Amino acid sequence: MSHDVDRNIDDVGPGFLGSAESIGQGILGYVIGLALAAVLTAASFGVVYTDLIWRPAIPVALVALAVAQIGVHLVFFLHLTTAPDNTNNALALAFGVLIVVLLIGGSLWIMRHLNENMAPMPRMVFLEALPACVLTTAPPADDRAACRPVPTRETTRPADARAAAGT
Repeated sequence: MSHDVDRNIDDVGPGFLGSAESIGQGILGYVIGLALAAVLTAASFGVVYTDLIWRPAIPVALVALAVAQIGVHLVFFLHLTTAPDNTNNALALAFGVLIVVLLIGGSLWIMRHLNENMAPMPRMVFLEALPACVLTTAPPADDRAACRPVPTRETTRPADARAAAGT
């Protein structure tokens, strides 16, 4: 197997070693990347603070600007190109994106199912106000002291706070 690769000399990212004939041209690639990143950042703030975009479309616009900014960073600062010697970099990037998607997607999935399986809030408030004996096993008939209400925020507030609240 031969490692000789027919390489296109022009297939080099901005700022990559060998793409610029001088130091000034190399720095110019970084300055262009910085300017594009700053414009995309300002555009993101502009999308949020203006009424030019339909309100429900703002998240989609922000995602599009974020993807564009990722592209700018990959090309101008990380020098990721389509050259054959960048295959490992592209695969490492794809693996990192996969891990991030799995982490965020899995977390959202778990939170959604937890939210579905939780008791609704009014039921939780109702359960707080029940006496302890109703929530657990019933006490013997002669032991009425064991069946007393569970302290709630209303019953544990100081008397002056209850008087100020009008209760």
